[in-house]
Amino acid sequence: MALFDLPLEQLREYRPEVPEPADFDEFWKSTLTDAATHDLDVRLEPFATDLVQVEVHDVVFAGFGGHPIKAWLVKPKGVEGPLPCVVEYIGYSGGRSYPWAHTTYPAAGWAHLVMDTRGQGFGNWQPGDTGDPYGTTGPTNKGWMTQGIEDPEHYYYRRVFTDAVRAVDVAKGLDGIDPDRIVVAGGSQGGGIAQAVGGLRDDLAGAMIDVPFLTYFRRAATITDSYPYKEIGEFLSGQRLSEERAFATLDYFDGLNFAARGTAPALYSVALMDDVCPPSTVFAAYNRWQGEKRITVWPWNGHEGGGILQRGEQLKFLAAHR
Repeated sequence: MALFDLPLEQLREYRPEVPEPADFDEFWKSTLTDAATHDLDVRLEPFATDLVQVEVHDVVFAGFGGHPIKAWLVKPKGVEGPLPCVVEYIGYSGGRSYPWAHTTYPAAGWAHLVMDTRGQGFGNWQPGDTGDPYGTTGPTNKGWMTQGIEDPEHYYYRRVFTDAVRAVDVAKGLDGIDPDRIVVAGGSQGGGIAQAVGGLRDDLAGAMIDVPFLTYFRRAATITDSYPYKEIGEFLSGQRLSEERAFATLDYFDGLNFAARGTAPALYSVALMDDVCPPSTVFAAYNRWQGEKRITVWPWNGHEGGGILQRGEQLKFLAAHR
């Protein structure tokens, strides 16, 4: 994929006007208040591995609707606490995988809570263990982008974002974790989830948001022919009378509106040849973020972004926010 979006100098100043629901804050306040009526019901079980420098726990907690959500907790052994903690969210279709896939942050002295994404993790790149008992309430295209898209109360990502906020509550309540040093992180879908949590909470030590998905739906759905955004276009090509209602729902979940409320220090990344999460959608959110921020630009990369080099940028960021 060659350069297809706005030039970098325009991206750095890109601040589009976008619709925001008048009751956006009330919608999310009500959603999270309802979720809080369910006890977190955190359960940790030691998980045996051949890793000798970390300890692992299999975690279950109550997410949206009290539904059980799985996670891994991976902590460095022999490090005096309380530890800072990275709460990580996973990319589209992936699950929490296995604990030995999550050792970088513990090697840097951080605890690492990896949240499974409900209903996902069926693919061969990162398996998952959490179902989504909610189901659908209307017509839907393949994947998760259009599940419940005609009503924000029933949209799939209302459940996922609520799970993600609750995962931070889990981390803050764990023995040996410093509740004042929680950083949220993720790439692609995980980056979009981290961005949403950053806009819904004002008690984070940082946010690491890589090539975020779930951002500026109205533009992404029209300038890229790549999945997952293409799921929206395919849905609307059949449900021809649903465009206004669908995008009105998506406005409640748009990363632009969460970024406008984000106050924690943030490290973003963007790839200028990314046709999955177009750079203009990433910069539109980054330019709205209210807290201290920095963005790493990868000019010659697609959706893989900075890869292992971006992980190095993250370690620098974490070292600065311990």
